[in-house]
Amino acid sequence: MIGWDMGAALAMANALGVPTVIAAELLPAIEAVMVSKINEQMEAMHGRETG
Repeated sequence: MIGWDMGAALAMANALGVPTVIAAELLPAIEAVMVSKINEQMEAMHGRETG
């Protein structure tokens, strides 16, 4: 899994004008989608190798 820093994510959101409270609420959902998509890509790549 790709590691990321919550402080950096909140700083980026702040730089984009997104209030910290909203960013903190949305980041877990965004992370879940990112992890899901990365897993799908990895399974597709490894499925071709081992299939």
